[in-house]
Amino acid sequence: MNDVFAGKTELSDEQLCRMASQGDQNAEEELVIRYMRLARACARPYFLAGGDSEDLLQEAMFGLMKAMREFDESRDASFQTFAVVCIRNRIRSAITAASRDKHAPLNNSVSMETRLLLSEEAVDGPEEELISREEDAERLAVLKEKLSSFEQQILALYLKGFSYREIGRQIGRTDKSVDNAVQRIRRKIAPVI
Repeated sequence: MNDVFAGKTELSDEQLCRMASQGDQNAEEELVIRYMRLARACARPYFLAGGDSEDLLQEAMFGLMKAMREFDESRDASFQTFAVVCIRNRIRSAITAASRDKHAPLNNSVSMETRLLLSEEAVDGPEEELISREEDAERLAVLKEKLSSFEQQILALYLKGFSYREIGRQIGRTDKSVDNAVQRIRRKIAPVI
């Protein structure tokens, strides 16, 4: 530990926070060292879906950094009290965002059109083209086994670019019926493709 840093261990949290807000990295590091155990204690009781305890600790540390940036000595709260609130709020926000899972369909999906349409990439030669056609034919055969004739009809129209409403009009069904069929098709073909 260097001499500049050694003298900061006797300073109060509030003094260190003031120094850190003025750009003193040694003061910031001292606060992180002092509050690492508290951050772990705040993160320990929580569970993050799709994450682990280190992810929660990282969120806790982000909460601590926010506390260091936004602490206001003029309020009637100690830095420790403010830090605990910031840390817990950051952890709860991360858990809420993870449990919402609102971006999962976008992040984890590949469009059915992309997966089903024949590859339009250029092939190097006749052998690759033949292999590609055979693979596509095999996929289509497996799909025909898995899908009912109604679902095959829906899929064919869907892949041609028709909307649910247009498909419904052509086959005499409601938009919702078409949507339900498309969702069943997606579930059935996901393991195949």
